[in-house]
Amino acid sequence: MSDMRTETDSLGPIKVPADAFWGAQTQRSLENFPFPPHQRMPLQIVHAQATVKQAAARVNRSHGLDTKLAHAIEAAAEAIRRGEHDDQFPLTIFQTGSGTQTNMNVNEVIAGIANEALSQTRGGKEPVHPNDHVNKSQSSNDSFPTALHIAALLDARETLLPSLERLHRALAAKSQSFEKLVKIGRTHTQDATPLTLGQEFSGYAAQIDSCRKRIEDSLSRDLAALAIGGTAVGTGLNAPERWSADMVEQINAITGEAFRPADNTFEQLAAKDGLVSFSGTLNTLAVALNKIANDIRLLASGPRSGLGELSLPANEPGSSIMPGKVNPTQVEMLTMVAAQVIGNHQAVTVGGMQGQFELNTFMPLIGSNVLRSIELLAIGMDSFSSRCVEGIAANEDRIAELVDRSLMLVTALAPEIGYDNAAKIAKHALANGQTLKEAGLELDLVDAETFDRLVRPQDMV
Repeated sequence: MSDMRTETDSLGPIKVPADAFWGAQTQRSLENFPFPPHQRMPLQIVHAQATVKQAAARVNRSHGLDTKLAHAIEAAAEAIRRGEHDDQFPLTIFQTGSGTQTNMNVNEVIAGIANEALSQTRGGKEPVHPNDHVNKSQSSNDSFPTALHIAALLDARETLLPSLERLHRALAAKSQSFEKLVKIGRTHTQDATPLTLGQEFSGYAAQIDSCRKRIEDSLSRDLAALAIGGTAVGTGLNAPERWSADMVEQINAITGEAFRPADNTFEQLAAKDGLVSFSGTLNTLAVALNKIANDIRLLASGPRSGLGELSLPANEPGSSIMPGKVNPTQVEMLTMVAAQVIGNHQAVTVGGMQGQFELNTFMPLIGSNVLRSIELLAIGMDSFSSRCVEGIAANEDRIAELVDRSLMLVTALAPEIGYDNAAKIAKHALANGQTLKEAGLELDLVDAETFDRLVRPQDMV
């Protein structure tokens, strides 16, 4: 056991790897929750916890914490935020529902780094104590949910919103380039009246823009409010006056964001409605992406036996047995992403229901699933934009052919000859393999001049 050292906590001594910065509580959690590495707490949450600890060191210094200790804590927290010690955070998502073990993991690693810097001894609780100094004026119950909000908001701004904007630009550009291309519309998957391909794509662009606005609104309304200052149950026990406001001021100085103290810390500890609401905007985005991607999949079906109105970029061979086959793989990727995000939101919803009395106890699950959804959506949309949407081409001859064959152009005749007579023309044309004009003339329900004047697809959009 020469490569181990002994650390202690309130339960007694425990062996810890000699080269680890963490202490006894991290080690106990590591042993008690033996999930594989891919189930680790997201590093975004760890880095956000370090942001809270860095801010706390600054504020605690102003309330009497020894300057040398405060500087050492802040330097260690800053190093963690930069990703210099990512291997020191091995704990799983599936731990205590308050995130206490991850909070203590961060506290212990910061103390370990600070103590090595100050005393050249790794580990221990002297001169920096993980609870008394790093966690001073905090509880896991307010610092961990604060970290969840910080992590989700920063991740959304840095990755999700840029990908959303790229997809919106790509769809809007296609809408503009297709603005004069008249095609047949479809409702209930059946032929309907015409529109332009540009109008169809404008709907997709508008969906994405609406999703962006919902997300941005939720970021400022739901995630910018921080629980810090509530300590154990929302009362702020063991925290000095103005602690919440001073902490938020320092967090904003570190992150460059505009967080604010929560209006009610009891709500922020007992419920995770803000994260559930934000996850709902990600769920709505997933629903929109699934709709858009499936439309593009169907419009590009073929190339000879489907609708064939669009051609998608050929990114890779589509079959191991059918030579020359190309599949809409970016569509398939994005719709799988959508399915996973919808599943993540279901887990977040169930997690949000688990607020017994003064504390929600599903916080690690809620936070990790929100971050997973952000990551999947950001990567998925960026790839879909660059490898699919930006390379979409319209098959104009096929589009014109389908417009000319559509029976629903008869709608333009209804104001002139009546709904029932127009329906007779459509049914007769379908039954006899005729054009609408041929059927109308044969039934003597419209003359050629009236038909040619009214049935003009370019005037029906």
